[in-house]
Amino acid sequence: MVSQAAGVSVVVLGGTGSLGRHISEVFEAEGARVLTVSRAAAGRLAAGQLSDGRHIRLDLTGTSPARLAGVLAGAGADIVVNAAGLAWGGGEEELGVANAGLVRGLVEAVSGLAHRPRVIQLGTVHEYGPVAPGTAITEGLPPAPVSAYGRTKLLGAEAMLRAARSGAVDGTVLRIANVYGPGAPRTSLLGTVAHHLAETARGRSAEGALPLAPLTARRDFVDIRDVGQAVLAAAVAPRVARTGAWIVNVGSGRASPVRELVDRMIELSGVEAPVVERAGSRPESPGSRGGLGGLGGPGGPGPAGSGADWQLLDISAARRLLGWRPRYRADRSLRDQLTAAGLPPDRVSRAVRAGGGSVRSVRNG
Repeated sequence: MVSQAAGVSVVVLGGTGSLGRHISEVFEAEGARVLTVSRAAAGRLAAGQLSDGRHIRLDLTGTSPARLAGVLAGAGADIVVNAAGLAWGGGEEELGVANAGLVRGLVEAVSGLAHRPRVIQLGTVHEYGPVAPGTAITEGLPPAPVSAYGRTKLLGAEAMLRAARSGAVDGTVLRIANVYGPGAPRTSLLGTVAHHLAETARGRSAEGALPLAPLTARRDFVDIRDVGQAVLAAAVAPRVARTGAWIVNVGSGRASPVRELVDRMIELSGVEAPVVERAGSRPESPGSRGGLGGLGGPGGPGPAGSGADWQLLDISAARRLLGWRPRYRADRSLRDQLTAAGLPPDRVSRAVRAGGGSVRSVRNG
């Protein structure tokens, strides 16, 4: 059966980031023609080369809407995925330029095109802000973010939503939960743990202990492969199915205890790695500088002080409107993330059969 994306022209902004790379691969596997755009050079570009027909090296915050419109028109874009932005790596002004200003420029660029592509803005659960434990977060919840990242991502989302509601663009915002699985951001909490375990297993880590801030939160996590499929579903969804549904949550629909996920990853690795939880240590959700090569993960875990002690996304709209649901279970995501971090697959398999590694949490106030 021929994919609905076959032959479609897709432009992925931030295509060198973890999510951007994966989304590009998803569309390529479906037979789409993919062009990635980012400030970073893709591996296939020669030194000093700005474009090779498959990737354009461009500072998306420093370019004009007219220049960006030219790139999109030149590609004959049918779909634009915005996976570019900055996660926690700068002050609010810098975050605003990357997460909101870029989106405003994109809206202006797209609205002036003769052939208007569908635009998919990768948003984040952190746009909602803190909620009471037990709350299932629906798309209709009034957002009240408390972190600079959440506030600036919300400003970008609002720019896209205003344009979509006015008919200026065919746009959708996907609000994505915390991303894990193979290829998920190394700088995220679970990415940090996975790479620490891999380094310890190879004897490259000076100590096995893993210092983290208290792992007290319960959060919604979604596999990066499920995110890729959600973006694909949003790209090919009939317009009638999207009427009035410009925001769609993408998550697991579960609030997973963060400590249990960390402990389970250690068990699956077979590595002796005691977790030292103490206030003022490494943030529970390490900040990541996604840069404008693409976000390490727009749905990645939030920074300290984000107030996100409970996150559970209601994903019924994604099922109803996009025909999407998450397929990867936690153990599979954790195992595959360990393997992608460099832990040999046979070691992970042996650890599973043997009952796993040793987990010992030390909690200091």
